[in-house]
Amino acid sequence: MAMKAFSIICFALAFSGALSQRKFPETFRFGTAGASYQIEGGYNEDGRGPSIWDTFSHIPGNIKNNSNGDVASDSYHKYREDVAILKDLGVQLYRFSISWSRIFANGTPNTFNQAGVDYYLSLIDELRENGIEPVVTLYHWDLPQYLEDLGGWLNPQIADYFGEYARVIYRTLGPYVKYWVTLNEPGSTCSLGYGQGIHAPGKSLIGDGIYTCAYNHLKAHAKAYRIYDEEFKAEQGGKRKVTINSAASYYYPKDSDSLLDQEAAERSFEFNAGLYANAVFKGNWPQVVIDRVAARSELEGYSFSRLPEFTQEEIDYINGTFDYFALNIYTSAIAEYSEDWEISTPSIWLDQGTITSGDPSWPTSASSWLTSDPPGVRHLLNYIDKKYNPGEFIITENGWSTLPGELDDQSRIEYLSVSFMSK
Repeated sequence: MAMKAFSIICFALAFSGALSQRKFPETFRFGTAGASYQIEGGYNEDGRGPSIWDTFSHIPGNIKNNSNGDVASDSYHKYREDVAILKDLGVQLYRFSISWSRIFANGTPNTFNQAGVDYYLSLIDELRENGIEPVVTLYHWDLPQYLEDLGGWLNPQIADYFGEYARVIYRTLGPYVKYWVTLNEPGSTCSLGYGQGIHAPGKSLIGDGIYTCAYNHLKAHAKAYRIYDEEFKAEQGGKRKVTINSAASYYYPKDSDSLLDQEAAERSFEFNAGLYANAVFKGNWPQVVIDRVAARSELEGYSFSRLPEFTQEEIDYINGTFDYFALNIYTSAIAEYSEDWEISTPSIWLDQGTITSGDPSWPTSASSWLTSDPPGVRHLLNYIDKKYNPGEFIITENGWSTLPGELDDQSRIEYLSVSFMSK
């Protein structure tokens, strides 16, 4: 069996009224998902170039047990077996991502690789022949290494490179795909890859790199959205939909009666999911992020804010670049108000200025969530619906991780039951 045991649920859902019922509506569709570097393998075959995750994982000590994705689940060779497993599971959608460096070996148009396109066409054909709808993510963290050498997501020209790549994918795969995700969890790329340095490309720029990375992600997403909307949507069908993917947690105020803790919960959301969603759904950064980063930057001695400022043209270009809300959610957090931290080394966490934590009882038993609901799925969907009014959701990732090697999925069953079906 090539496919990993993904603890993911994916569905398309018309929001109105669905959450108030204890049964799945007719529009609810189950699916599962994978990401190119995590499952494909074939890392140097048929013209594929190196990505930042190839480079990062091949450096001893970066990954536990020095593991890498050279072979992974070998889905590059065993995709037909994978699709057979999906069919046996009875899923209706399969979300997968494209390896950018399998299409453009170094990320640039002059290194186009037809073999990469042919692989994804074969995968899509296999899915469609088995009654499974493909949901395609253009980027799931595996930036071509050459583009990283040019600055990666800190390079303002990355949006142009991404647009050229997206155009080729739309042209070659677009006739067979209805749902697109431009960028998967830009918050993870920026926070973990360019902030904390624990994901590829391993840069530790916690005070400014995260914001520059977010700025360029949003411009790249908008470029890909506008290209599809202007060049392909009419030709390929009006029901084709494009969006950015946001990872979010639901933040519970530590004291639900405290206005300060309520404000801390809101601020925690804005500095995380809101940093990427607000410009797409409402225009510009969240105001609290603009104000707090500017204030702390001034106290740190800067004559400008560490948060890049969008021009009005950029705000207009990014605003409204969505057809639905794609959401990754796994857990929740408790947010507590804090007085502003002392001025020291710049950091997004000091800019945010809240204390977040979890309840020690949450991970021990999914059934204990019947009252506290720490997965927060229903709460978060309601919150996002009121905040952004996206109209349609796809839960692109959700699940409960059990220990490696466990075959008894009772905790996962309880998690999903509590998350979606309890009152």
